[in-house]
Amino acid sequence: MILSNNSRTSPKKEKFVLGLQYLFPIFEWAPSYTFDFLKSDFISGITIASLAIPQGISYAKLANLPPVLGLYSSFIPPLVYAMMGSSRDLAVGTVAVASLLTASMIGNEVDANQNPTLYLHLAFTATFFAGVFQASLGLLRLGFIVDFLSHATIIGFMAGAATVVIMQQLKGILGLDHFTHSTDLVSVMRSVFSQTHQWRWESAVLGFGFLFFLLTTRYFSKRKPKYFWVSAMAPLTSVILGSLLVYLTHAEKHGVQVIGYLKKGLNPMSFTDLVFVSPYLSTAIKTGIITGVIALAEGIAVGRSFAMFKNYHIDGNKEMIAFGTMNIVGSCTSCYLTTGPFSRSAVNYNAGCKTAVSNIVMALGVMVTLLFLTPLFHYTPLVVLSSIIVSAMLGLLDYEAAIHLWSIDKFDFMVCISAYAGVVFASVEIGLVIAVAISLLRLLLFVARPKTFILGNIPNSMIYRNVEQYPNTSSVPGVLILEIDAPIYFANSGYLRERCGQSFKSNKKLYKLKICAYLHTCYS
Repeated sequence: MILSNNSRTSPKKEKFVLGLQYLFPIFEWAPSYTFDFLKSDFISGITIASLAIPQGISYAKLANLPPVLGLYSSFIPPLVYAMMGSSRDLAVGTVAVASLLTASMIGNEVDANQNPTLYLHLAFTATFFAGVFQASLGLLRLGFIVDFLSHATIIGFMAGAATVVIMQQLKGILGLDHFTHSTDLVSVMRSVFSQTHQWRWESAVLGFGFLFFLLTTRYFSKRKPKYFWVSAMAPLTSVILGSLLVYLTHAEKHGVQVIGYLKKGLNPMSFTDLVFVSPYLSTAIKTGIITGVIALAEGIAVGRSFAMFKNYHIDGNKEMIAFGTMNIVGSCTSCYLTTGPFSRSAVNYNAGCKTAVSNIVMALGVMVTLLFLTPLFHYTPLVVLSSIIVSAMLGLLDYEAAIHLWSIDKFDFMVCISAYAGVVFASVEIGLVIAVAISLLRLLLFVARPKTFILGNIPNSMIYRNVEQYPNTSSVPGVLILEIDAPIYFANSGYLRERCGQSFKSNKKLYKLKICAYLHTCYS
């Protein structure tokens, strides 16, 4: 009887352990963690912490939130992800596009300057709903929804958002006090050139000087990858040099705006600040879902990219649960939306990280900053933060990918350009809607109007290929073989009947028609 009981309880215990490891992958790899791994992760964590601090402050300003929230968001969420994430290379933090979307969508309902408390609470609430949405997708295994954002869509949308972010930074670089809340190109240019008498040359000189420094260090690190740390340390170096320059020259008295007081201490709880009442609930839900989808698309794409380089697998549904949980926890601890940004993750990868412990080291570095070093940022000029953002956003303008799309698929190129134009000339939300709508249209056209190819036999083989791509193929006497690039069902049956009839009429000498349908494959 004792042996029987053990045999019954053992599978239950095993299932519990497997379930625990599924939700918390740290229990899977932690037992085999070594001191050599710790050395690599420690160096990586310190490196990305030096990048996370200035980026966090910059992106919080971009979202019209208190700068210290950028530090809060680089403390708690990375700790959660280190326990629940399946990527070894992803470095968690705030991102520019999500920050811009937060400012744009919530700013349409509440002015951050006139009612900062309500605006802040709505940002926490939107982060909460983003987390709930992300975790729900993972638990229900609905990650395929994110895949509807095609590669072309993401390229165009991210480039458009980067352009908008860069234009918004003209306020800081030119030292303007008043600026448009709109994000479209026309409104921004009108706001800039209607205030030429208020441009401050001191701020512009600082801004372009630090931007040149940041771009130069990035170029150097790209040419010599072993010096990746030069580019990674450049933002923090810019903050330190900018702060010293302002402090020594009293530039804040001559039109150079500074951050000012930053609250010292760890994250205060914000669960009671969440807004679940109308008329703002719908705004928080809409903002959370849209920013949550964008954050998922970026984070999972970045994680998969680096996993491919190191030849390991990450589970998309696990990642969604991890992202969702860290944003739910973050919304209750004074954080706004976080994901896995490419720039920070690339630095983490190049620094030689081995596991997600690098996120823990980064979080501890940010914690030390919150406890002891925040007064040092008092004299940090806003124009330096603008330069850091512009430098980071220039990396998202992937014109080479757009050119590649043009060479291989004109329709995908149109999707990319439509997403870009929608974001730049209308708004971020409209650009996203246009991009998704065109992507869905492309999918429907692919299913309802599939391509058909005539196949021929490659001599001395049993392989059949497209006769247009392989002119040396020979046809099978008396048989017309077609490849149909989609499944056959009611939505495309009429179209395929017409296409097959046309192919048959164009080959009148053939007396037999044989259709071979494949799903993206042919004989091999």
